[in-house]
Amino acid sequence: MQQRFLNALLVALIASFGISGDPARAQAQTTPKVQPGEGRPYEIVDSEVWDVPDPVSGRGYQVFIALPPSYAKQPRQRYPVLYVTDADYAFPIVRQLGRRLNVEGPQIEEFILVGLSYAKGEDGAVSRQRDYTPTPNGPSTAPANAVHGQARAYQEYLRNQVKPFIAARYRADPARAIFLGHSYGALLGMQILFTEPGLFNGYILGSPSLWYDKRHALKLEASYAKQNRDLTANVYLYVGAYEALRKGVRRYNQTVDMVADNQVLETVLQSRKYPSLKLKSAVLNDEDHLTVAPRGFTQGMKYLLSAH
Repeated sequence: MQQRFLNALLVALIASFGISGDPARAQAQTTPKVQPGEGRPYEIVDSEVWDVPDPVSGRGYQVFIALPPSYAKQPRQRYPVLYVTDADYAFPIVRQLGRRLNVEGPQIEEFILVGLSYAKGEDGAVSRQRDYTPTPNGPSTAPANAVHGQARAYQEYLRNQVKPFIAARYRADPARAIFLGHSYGALLGMQILFTEPGLFNGYILGSPSLWYDKRHALKLEASYAKQNRDLTANVYLYVGAYEALRKGVRRYNQTVDMVADNQVLETVLQSRKYPSLKLKSAVLNDEDHLTVAPRGFTQGMKYLLSAH
C-alpha cells in the first residue's frame, strides 16, 4: 500500500513539473495560443511587425520580431539579436528551431529574432537580387530587366535604420548582433564581413553565392586582407554536400561548384591567420541547395549561441 502511494505521488510530481523522458511529450510543455479561426490567416504568435522604411531609396521595408520566452520576466536582461535575411522563409523556421532546441534544457542562449523583409509590394526575387548582390553584373539567366548590385545601399539601410530601431525599442546586447543569410543572403553577409565587419559580431553564412560575378566576394576578401591585419568576427560557414558540381548527376549542382567555392573561402581565411577570427565550416551530408538551410540554421545557432 505504501509503495503504491509513493508511486502515485511520484507520478503527480512529474506531471506537475512537466518532466518527461518522452521527447514527444516534452515538446508540449506550454499551451499554444488559439488561432483566430473563421478562415482567417494563420498567425505566428508572440511576434511583432514594424515598418522601418529606407528614407534614401524611398522603399518600404518591415522587420518581423520574435522576443525570447523570458523577455517579459527578465526586465534587466539584454539579449543577443539574430538578424535573418529572406524573412518570409527564414523567420518562422528560425523562431521555431530556436525554441525547439531548448525544449529539454538550454542548448542555446535565448535571443531576439529580427526578420528582414523584402521591399513592400515587391516579389521576393526582385528584392533579393537587387538588395543582396554586390555588383550590377547579374547571372545570364536573370530576366533582362532585373536589377542587381545595390547591396551596399542595403547595408547602409541596415546600419542606419534597422539596427538603431532595434536598439531603441528592445533590450538588445550591443555586442551580440548576429547576421544569418543563405545563398544571396550569405553573399550580402560576405560583403558586410569584408567591408564593415563590425556591423555584426557573428555571421552564419549558408551556401554563399561565391560564384556571383566571377567570385567578386573573394576579391572583397583580398582587398580587406591587404588593408587589415585582423578580422574580429565569429563565422559559421555551411554548404550542402550535393551543392558540388557533377554534371548529369541528378540532385548535384549542374553549373557551379559551391562546395569547392566554400572550401576556397575557408582555406583563404585560415591562411590570413587573423588573431580575432573564429571560423567553423561544415559540408552537410545528404543536403542540396534547397534542403540544407534549416539544418545549417540549427548548426549555426548552436555554434554562435551555445549555452554551454
